[in-house]
Amino acid sequence: MTDFARRLDGVRIAFDATPGERPVLLVHGFASTAAVTWAGSGWVRALGEVGRAAITPDLRGHGRSDKPHRVADYAPRQLAADLVAVLDSLELDQVDVIGYSMGSRVVAALAQLAPERVRRLVLGGAGPLELFATWNLDAVNRFVLCGDLPTDPTIVAVLGPAIAAGADRDALVACVQGVAGCTLDVPAGIPQLFVGGGADPIVAGIAALAARHGAEYLELPGRTHLNALTSREFKQAALQFLA
Repeated sequence: MTDFARRLDGVRIAFDATPGERPVLLVHGFASTAAVTWAGSGWVRALGEVGRAAITPDLRGHGRSDKPHRVADYAPRQLAADLVAVLDSLELDQVDVIGYSMGSRVVAALAQLAPERVRRLVLGGAGPLELFATWNLDAVNRFVLCGDLPTDPTIVAVLGPAIAAGADRDALVACVQGVAGCTLDVPAGIPQLFVGGGADPIVAGIAALAARHGAEYLELPGRTHLNALTSREFKQAALQFLA
């Protein structure tokens, strides 16, 4: 059954929690949901098979969570504070954390905001260059709100399916602007594993970034941004790293 954590500003964050030991917080990416990202790709099942609980929130602006429309509501610190509220609702002092795509930037923000709540951290599908920072925000607005096709095909590829699925358009625009430029910086002392698909241009430069962080790095040969999550190798490496 879905639960909700409520922030002091009234925003409600939907989340599910499966039974098990040593919970793992799983954070999805932009224009997706916890169910699609983590249940649909087999992660919740894989964690259950080794006896570990899965906590799967929908980020604000996504899925069953509330969808404010102000850019300030999607600042990385706000998204990270939503995750703290989820952990507080479950009375969990510290968890292992896995993020994917934009979710990796959100969990990095969580590690900056509340490093004591993060034991180990897996960052997948994200590189040193934040995708939204490369987008023309006027083109994003015209596409999402008016339907004008942009010249940048990635804007259509990322936002098009979300719009077709009925996503809140104003929330999408606010999220893009709020997250743009968010880093992957994590405080020293938190072990990190970076994972990227070998055929995913979004993670360009991730190996060098991991080396600078003194972190482990796993490349998934031939995997794209969309199918990296279904990789058995990704799941096995993450479970081993968090064990």
